[in-house]
Amino acid sequence: MAVSRLKRRSALQEFVMRFTPAALALSLLVAVSASVGHGATHDPDPRAAALVAQGRSAADAGDLQAAIDAYESALVIDPAFTGVYLHLADAARQQGLQGKAIHYYREALQREPGNLAAISGEGAAMVEKGAVTKAERNLAQLQSLCGGACAEAELLAAAIAQGPPVQTAEAALPDGDGVAQN
Repeated sequence: MAVSRLKRRSALQEFVMRFTPAALALSLLVAVSASVGHGATHDPDPRAAALVAQGRSAADAGDLQAAIDAYESALVIDPAFTGVYLHLADAARQQGLQGKAIHYYREALQREPGNLAAISGEGAAMVEKGAVTKAERNLAQLQSLCGGACAEAELLAAAIAQGPPVQTAEAALPDGDGVAQN
């Protein structure tokens, strides 16, 4: 009788040891899939959406600081609104702040890893900063996600083909005070 219990106990331990890692991996996969699916269906707060619209109007009118203020206010109201990060990144690029733009694009990509606009925008900002090789990685990622036929991939391919902006020696020459002109 004691031998029979010992065999059953040993068989139970073997079963648990054999299938526990697989069960844990499967439950982790389900948990991650559920959280990704839940995050993708975020409806923005109407107040944040109104502020984004106000920011777009200000940006279209050329008032980038008012646009940024509206976008940042929208972000305070709804921090999960991924589109706000894209608008902030675009405004930063228009101001010539590519490093800041890349930061905002990466924030958007943390929230939505497959966001084509964020991947493309980050790549374009990298080209503007002179990091063409890194931008080409973004293009390869876009092509694998959308087959290269999407507008985002075409925009990034065009930006890469154009290359980084060329700074002339005249733009970097100091003026009479010894301060560089821009």
